[in-house]
This record gives sequence, C-alpha cells and structure tokens, in this order.
Amino acid sequence: MLDDLRNSASHSFIDDLPINEPDGVKKDGRIFGMTAPQRFLVSVMLLVMTCAIGALLLIAFGKVSL
Repeated sequence: MLDDLRNSASHSFIDDLPINEPDGVKKDGRIFGMTAPQRFLVSVMLLVMTCAIGALLLIAFGKVSL
C-alpha cells in the first residue's frame, strides 16, 4: 500500500476519472448497473409498495372502512 507512495503522489487521481461521463451513467446506457426494463420494474414495485402501505395505514387509523 505504501510502497509506491511517492510516485502515486506525483500524479493526480482526477486524471484517472472519465471526463465526459456523468455520475452513475455508463457508455452502454446503464444507470446504477441496471437496464431500462429493470429500472422500470423497480419503479413499478416502489409505486405498488407505496400504495399498499398507504392503504394499510388508512385502514389502520380508521380513516377508511372496508
């Protein structure tokens, strides 16, 4: 780890970073390592879970009756 400390201090780590890629976006169109159908499925699952939890809370607090 510390063997090449002097040589590694001579160049900046910013040189190793890609310049034209935004954070989280790769060149193959993946964001966070997921393809578009996978991101869609995750967003639909989050929507369903939010609706289900909201409905259960409304029933639990007695604002809605079955």
